[in-house]
Amino acid sequence: MDKRNFAFSRMNFILLALSMVIVIVGFLLMSGSGSTETEFNPDIFSDRRIKVAPVVCLVGFLMMIVAVVYKPKSKGGEVEQQKTGEIE
Repeated sequence: MDKRNFAFSRMNFILLALSMVIVIVGFLLMSGSGSTETEFNPDIFSDRRIKVAPVVCLVGFLMMIVAVVYKPKSKGGEVEQQKTGEIE
């Protein structure tokens, strides 16, 4: 199968995988034990859960957008051929 028939290149998939790992790390940073009815856990309001983890997740989601929009540089004159319609 021809490579130009695919919507994403290899670099797009690598960026998507990397951004997904970053989002998973952000959700793992948010996780932890919670409070129960008998005992209050002040760790649920830690900086890691309230500030750091949401920012890490946001960066991961923004990287996903970049990975979808990213278009690798073409080799040679493929762009010129596509503009003129010479590629079959």
